[in-house]
Amino acid sequence: MKEKIFIYQVLPRLFGNNKNLNKENGTPEENGVGKFSGFDNKALKEIKKMGFTHIWYTGILEHASKTDYSAFGIRKDNPDVVKGNAGSPYAIRDYYDVSPDLADAVENRIAEFEELVDRTHKNGMKVIIDFVPNHVARQYHSDAKPEKTRDFGEGDDTTIAFGPGNNFYYIPNRKLELQFPVRQDDDAYVEYPAKVTGNDCFTNKPGINDWYETVKLNYGVDYGNGRIGHFTPVPDTWLKMKDILLYWTSKGVDGFRCDMAEMVPVEFWNQVIPEVKAKNKSLVFIAEVYNPAQYHNYVHRGLFDYLYDKVDLYDTLRDIICGKKPASEITFCWQRTGELQPKMLNFLENHDEQRIASDFFAGNAFKAIPGMIVAATMHTNPVMIYFGQELGERGMDKEGFSGLDGRTTIFDYWSVDSIHNWRNNGAFGNTNLTGEQARLRKFYLRLIQIAKEEESVNSGKFFDLMYANYENPGFDSTKQYAFLRSGKKEFILVIANFASHATEVSVHIPPEAFDYMGIEPQKIKTAKELFSKKKILLSSRRDKALHIDMEACSGKIIKFSTGQ
Repeated sequence: MKEKIFIYQVLPRLFGNNKNLNKENGTPEENGVGKFSGFDNKALKEIKKMGFTHIWYTGILEHASKTDYSAFGIRKDNPDVVKGNAGSPYAIRDYYDVSPDLADAVENRIAEFEELVDRTHKNGMKVIIDFVPNHVARQYHSDAKPEKTRDFGEGDDTTIAFGPGNNFYYIPNRKLELQFPVRQDDDAYVEYPAKVTGNDCFTNKPGINDWYETVKLNYGVDYGNGRIGHFTPVPDTWLKMKDILLYWTSKGVDGFRCDMAEMVPVEFWNQVIPEVKAKNKSLVFIAEVYNPAQYHNYVHRGLFDYLYDKVDLYDTLRDIICGKKPASEITFCWQRTGELQPKMLNFLENHDEQRIASDFFAGNAFKAIPGMIVAATMHTNPVMIYFGQELGERGMDKEGFSGLDGRTTIFDYWSVDSIHNWRNNGAFGNTNLTGEQARLRKFYLRLIQIAKEEESVNSGKFFDLMYANYENPGFDSTKQYAFLRSGKKEFILVIANFASHATEVSVHIPPEAFDYMGIEPQKIKTAKELFSKKKILLSSRRDKALHIDMEACSGKIIKFSTGQ
């Protein structure tokens, strides 16, 4: 039986922080900082027990920060080009090193990371880290690179805007002019000539909303001349990036979540991914992409294993949860994705998106239960859960640079209240959780268990029931969504109720559904609702509509067996 992948995304800097002062714009000394060691065997056993197969450790690579580690041979960053005190995990300062924040002994940080990888493997899970190919920190400098490896920008011709052999893009004869207040003293940040900013900002005057802390890498695309690609000979940036991927693969990393993958030419991925996978065929590559028109380019010939399903399923489920779209829109999501559906990574939270329970999203984590059931059981593809999501973390803190935006900060030193309570200084358990947090966590754990253990869900067929229930007076297609998953001798009916009130729902299963599943309805012997584990009495007429009582913002997963 195929194992369904469940990914736990977590920021080690926040997860293992046992301090709970949470002072706005606090330093690591004031607010504390989580370490690799926070993921000890006890923590990893608890995460494994939740049902996760992979952990995406976010913010591992050394990135720009306002914390001074110069005593350990790490260059200081100018604070004018760092977001927050902790810095953005996506402004990489050294591709060959890990964040010194995360080490108990800074000088042993690589060894401590290797030990984390080993512990994770021994606890039955695989390791995913970020690969950030499009941009680097403005003051990128690798002090950990292998001998004879040249830094990005070494040897660049800075007198030209674009050169096929350059690692960066330049704005000749112009200095960088940040469009917000910066220091004007002897320590002011100076960049001349200005480099192009990471979000394709081809001006020397990036604004506060630009990725001003980063510079864009040159993969051989001449943006100033119709985006013509210069890929022969192979650009130097391609070679450097392949070596970086191979380096982390040699450290035992099992997969890469590739940041803003579509901002890098697909020709790079076409060449590099097969070369890296030749060293480890089981490596997983996940692409953060937002343009459905480009999806096929990123998965052909087994290129990327999975793509973010953000602009279809995530956006649609969010709108349904918030009452902005009818539940029937889910059908059009999988229809648009089509044959790529097994390649899509489903989620309702990640570090970029607002927390479900925040005032900016649903305001209540339980309102997302029907959406989470759909995301986890609709197809065979992987599912990602963001740490604290299973506890209803609200993300309503004003941490510092992040501000009060409904997201858990990636820029500041902080502690996540719900995770802090669950961790309980390494003891773990429900002791310090509120009743609602414990109840929500129980739902997530049971949902993951069902999705992983039930053959119909992790490897079975899918049949959408919406078309057969649009005219059904007992079924509200604006608030309910229903579908089937089927195995060899069984099938599962999933009903999601997005309505904010309890209701009785009737679901009609048409004859062609049974034909498609290869099951004779008269041979169905038993039915059980998998959340409650209660048996359901079956009508003698299997072709009649099934009537089910549904609580507000809930879902039911009913397993029918032939007993053959």
